[in-house]
Amino acid sequence: MVSGKMFLLPAFLSLFFISNCFAAHGISLNGEVKYEQHFKQFGYTSAAAVKGGKLVLHDIGSFDKMNPFTLKGEAPLGLEALVYEPLAVASLDEPFSQYGLLASDIEVAADKKSVTFTIDRRARFSDGSPVTAEDVAFSLATLKSELVHPYFNYYYEDIESSEILDDFKIKFLFKKPNRELHMIAGQINIMSKNFLTKHGFEDQSGIRDLVAPVASGPYVVDTFNIGKTITYKRNPNYWAKEHPARKGMYNFDEIDVKYYKDQTVALEAFKAGEFDFISVNIAKQWARDMEGKKFNDGSIIKRTFPHANNAGIQGFLMNTRRPLFQDRRVRKALGLALDFEWINSSLFHDQYTRSDSYFSNSYLAAKGLPDDSERKLLEPYKHILPEEVFTETLFPPETKGPEGLRNNLLAAKKILEEAGWHIRNGQLVNNSGQLFKFDILLVSPAFERVMAAYVKNLRKLGILAEYRTVDSTLYSERLKKFDFDMITMSYGQSQSPGNEQRNYWHSSSAAREGSQNYAGIQSPAVDSLVDMIIYAETKEELVTASRALDRVLWFGYYLVPNWYLPFHRLSYHDKFSTPSTLPLYYDPFQLLMTWWIKEK
Repeated sequence: MVSGKMFLLPAFLSLFFISNCFAAHGISLNGEVKYEQHFKQFGYTSAAAVKGGKLVLHDIGSFDKMNPFTLKGEAPLGLEALVYEPLAVASLDEPFSQYGLLASDIEVAADKKSVTFTIDRRARFSDGSPVTAEDVAFSLATLKSELVHPYFNYYYEDIESSEILDDFKIKFLFKKPNRELHMIAGQINIMSKNFLTKHGFEDQSGIRDLVAPVASGPYVVDTFNIGKTITYKRNPNYWAKEHPARKGMYNFDEIDVKYYKDQTVALEAFKAGEFDFISVNIAKQWARDMEGKKFNDGSIIKRTFPHANNAGIQGFLMNTRRPLFQDRRVRKALGLALDFEWINSSLFHDQYTRSDSYFSNSYLAAKGLPDDSERKLLEPYKHILPEEVFTETLFPPETKGPEGLRNNLLAAKKILEEAGWHIRNGQLVNNSGQLFKFDILLVSPAFERVMAAYVKNLRKLGILAEYRTVDSTLYSERLKKFDFDMITMSYGQSQSPGNEQRNYWHSSSAAREGSQNYAGIQSPAVDSLVDMIIYAETKEELVTASRALDRVLWFGYYLVPNWYLPFHRLSYHDKFSTPSTLPLYYDPFQLLMTWWIKEK
């Protein structure tokens, strides 16, 4: 399971199968949860939190729809997280637990092939109508249909159907046992069947006559100006404001979101006081651009917040649908041209750690050579897998020392020659005279300085790479259609990967518009290992399959590994009070929803 900006799904599931059927306020596949029934609130929230005040946030780009579940268009920041809510929510201080929200009771069948949810009879949509089993069934059917972003199709694929038992009880039936499937079922955001039947599901994806959605979350959409601003107001009649899974959270009466062209403009607006809180993902901004009187006198706070999140991987991803990148040797050579040590020192102020796995900073990362259990999974595909999968450790190229980069470029030149590419008149060409030329698509101008260094090294190999930054809307549309040569892509991972891996790497997603298989991977070995991850029944099986997949992806050289941070870089105006305890597994938005306006 994963979380991210596009889909704010809870990301932390259990690793073990429960032994018996049970009904409970909370679930974690081994049956153990931190918070007992009738708990008061999560430990990373505060009983001292006060409701009130306004929070002003920002986002980059624009928005043009009021439906966060469709493929077409962009929804505004916060719409899914603030307006909709699921049957159960993850605890951010446990890696693998969920607690009932819309569901007051959760019962997992002994054969692990179904889960039954009892809907809390207090649950209400923002129009005052009750949340019923019929709404849940409608939501599942919709999210499994062709109306939605394909991410949801993949994610809920193994939930076969639903069966309404009474007005407030519904059973989800599974295609086959899956260690996390009842947790995935609990994450489904529930929609109002009545509202969407009246207004239409797809109609909410257009830019004209947008209607604010009706859902059961803590906020409602108050006003919006397409592509520029949106205001959420806390629902004074929110049904779950005293619920233990919501107590001490969502404390702001109003949340405004302003849109900016790019991150540089946004940072200057933040310092000028146009919005209250920013998560900084540009090292130079953090090190050099966030200084001055307001930071010195404490009116703006700049602080790092540690987390225990699985870092996943970020990298310069190559689209193997393009003939230029279909040779694995070519992809490997391009990885040798990145001088991470220079970039980290000269541009990033030595803030980053190099990614060394598709599960960086995690127990799931492959270490050393494959052990016997991993080899058992890999051996059936030995005839199609690179030899390195079995004989080399996962280690990104280094450029330490005065000859480091030169040696890497010489190695890259040799690999390219073996792949049929040779220097002619200072340019790299193949036997047909085709130039080695490609474009790098960016969405943030801040990344241009990184790409400038990388492109400079590529030119030493005779490669003509050009980069350009486009606006976020165009960027998003081009990614959905796989219309790019190379992009910078980040794949977040949770403590327990599962169904989302199909959407990332499986052959079935390679040609499906809107999937996150941006590299276009089509490999029987990858497909098999993804299925083994999804249907692992024990922690050991999950770890083995994940590490084996890690090796296959790594030595497929689908991307040039980048870097990660084991903490969040956050800055905010001194107007907030915060709980005394941090969660463990969280993103900045989730953390912010536990804060409140400081009393004057």
